[in-house]
Amino acid sequence: MKVIIQKTSALILAVILICSVLPIRAAARFEIPGHCRVQTESGIAYTVKTLDYEYVHNTYISLRDIAVVLKDTDKSFSLEITKNAVSLNKEDVYVPVGVENVPWEDIENPDISLLRNEFKVSGQNVYYYTLIMKLPSGDYDCFMMAADLAMILDVEITVPVAGSMEIHTQAPFVISPAALEEAGYFNGVNSVLAGDAATGEIYYQYQSQTPYPIASISKLMTYILTMDAVSAGQISLEETVTISDTVQLLAESEDGVLPLESGDQITVEELLYGALLPSSNECALCLAETIAGSEEAFVEMMNQKAGEMGLSQAVFFNSHGLPFYTEDAIPSKCQNRMSAEDMFRLVSYLLKVYPQVKDITSLQSAGLKSLHLDVRNTNPLLYNLPGVTGLKTGTTNKAGACLVTSLAADDGGPEHDLVVIVLGTENSIERGRVSGLLARYALYAFETGAENSETGASGQISEKLPMHAEAAVDWILNTARKHR
Repeated sequence: MKVIIQKTSALILAVILICSVLPIRAAARFEIPGHCRVQTESGIAYTVKTLDYEYVHNTYISLRDIAVVLKDTDKSFSLEITKNAVSLNKEDVYVPVGVENVPWEDIENPDISLLRNEFKVSGQNVYYYTLIMKLPSGDYDCFMMAADLAMILDVEITVPVAGSMEIHTQAPFVISPAALEEAGYFNGVNSVLAGDAATGEIYYQYQSQTPYPIASISKLMTYILTMDAVSAGQISLEETVTISDTVQLLAESEDGVLPLESGDQITVEELLYGALLPSSNECALCLAETIAGSEEAFVEMMNQKAGEMGLSQAVFFNSHGLPFYTEDAIPSKCQNRMSAEDMFRLVSYLLKVYPQVKDITSLQSAGLKSLHLDVRNTNPLLYNLPGVTGLKTGTTNKAGACLVTSLAADDGGPEHDLVVIVLGTENSIERGRVSGLLARYALYAFETGAENSETGASGQISEKLPMHAEAAVDWILNTARKHR
C-alpha cells in the first residue's frame, strides 16, 4: 500500500509543483499564456489553455477546456462563468460555447489579477483563488490550479511528460506529504503537522519542533484562559463588560477589526465570537483586561498556562498575536511564538477540555447583537471541505499566513478531532492550498490507518494522561483502536 501511495503521489506531485507547460512567453510578473495536452482514460488528447501567473510553471488551467475533456466521463461538470463569478455543477453535462480546446490567439500577456472570485460548486460557496478573463469571443473563462480542481472533483491528475497531463477519472485524489517534502514543496513553509487530537497520533510533521511566530492563532490560548475563568465562576458568558480606552485605541489602529468604542458594552460570549471568527484583536484584548485586570497580568497567565500544559517552545507577549514592541529607546519587536508540536498539544487540550469551541469556530458567520454587526469566519476550509469544525487563522509579516484546522472523523466509535497545523506560508492562497492538501491526507490516513513510517513522523506526541479515570480510559481505548 505504501509503495502504491508513493508512486501515485509522486505523479500527482508533478501537477501540484509545476503542472508543466510550454509557455508562449517566458517573462515573470505577467499572466503568461501557454497550453498543454490533456487526456483521460479514453486516450483522446485535447489542447488545454493555461496561464502561468507571475512566474513560469505557476500554472492555472482553463476550466472550459477541462470541461470538454471530462464531458463524457463520470467526472463531467457544467459551467457558468461571468466577469467575477463561477458556478461549477458536478455530474452535469457541459455545453460548449465554441472557444474550447483551441490554442491562444496572438494576444499580449493579459493583465488580470488572481482573486478569490465568487465560486460555487453544486450550489455551495467555496474559497479558491482563480483568474477570470474575457476571451476575444466575448465569453469568459476561468483558470484555476490543477491541484485545486483535482480536490474539487476528487480525481487523480498526473504529468507523464512535460507539456501533458492525464486525468484518471476512476482514481480518487490521494496525496503523500513525504513525497511533497522530498520534492521541496514545504520549503516555503515554516512548519506543518497533521494528526489525531484524540489519540495523539501524528500522521505527518515537518520542522514541527522549531518555534515560529503564530500571529492570531494566539487567540486559542486566550479562549482557553477565558473558559478557565468561566469554569471557575470568575465570569460568565452572559456577563456584560465595558470597553476601555486601550481597547478603543487598538480598534482605531490599522490592526483594528471591529469598531469597539470606549464605554460600549458587550458580552463575554460576543467577545469570544469576535476573537475567533473575524479574528478581532480588540476583542482578545478586552477579554484579557476583563479576566486579569490588565494585558500584562493576562500574559503572565498565558505563559504560566503554557508551562502547565508542557508547551516548552511557547512564549507569549500579548493576548492577540500582533507584533509587540518593547519600551526601549530602540524598541525590540517581539511576537508570540510556538512550535507546531506545542500547538498540537495546545489544540488537543482545547478540544478535549473545551470542545464547545467548535460551536463557534464551525460557523461561517455570526451576529454580534451588542454591536449590531455580522461577522464572518476567516477559515477558508470551512467552505471547501465537509467536516471542518475550526479552528483559527493568523497572519503577520513575520509569521506569514498560518492556519490551524480541525476536522471531525468517525471510525464507528467516539468522534475524533483531526488537526492540521500550517505555520508560515507565503500568503493566504498557499495557506489554504497547503492546509487543504494536508487535511485530505489526514482524513485518508485516519480512514486507512496509513503508516507513520511513510512520513518519517515520530508517531505520537507525548502528553499528560487525563486526570479523571473515565477520561483516561477513553484516551487508552481510542489509542488502542487506532493501533489495532
